Amino acid sequence: QVQLVESGGGLVQAGGSLRLSCAASGRTTSAYAMGWFRQAPGKEREFLARITWSGGSTNYAGFLKGRFTISRDRAKTTFYLQMNSLKPEDTANYYCAASRYSSNYDNTRSYDYWGQGTQVTVSS
Repeated sequence: QVQLVESGGGLVQAGGSLRLSCAASGRTTSAYAMGWFRQAPGKEREFLARITWSGGSTNYAGFLKGRFTISRDRAKTTFYLQMNSLKPEDTANYYCAASRYSSNYDNTRSYDYWGQGTQVTVSS
């Protein structure tokens, strides 16, 4: 089992920045990669970014256009999502997740463990 706890969400004005954190514990050695997703009311959960556990490879959703950056600390126990130039349409519940797989990283079904989510609200 891998336990994930997100933090760092909140209310921010359009154009502002937030950094989300995901603290990982438990059998983290079983994870190949960590991902960030978000889900807005009435919409499906969508992929944002992924980083391999080693930190050597990252992938992003194309629509982000460089606004978000995924990273990890050197101890590999905390993962981050730096979000810049936030827009009202970024308002959603943000989730981190752990995957044992190297493929289909943008599919929620590739992730075995999920955090409880942290709410991000961007005001116009």
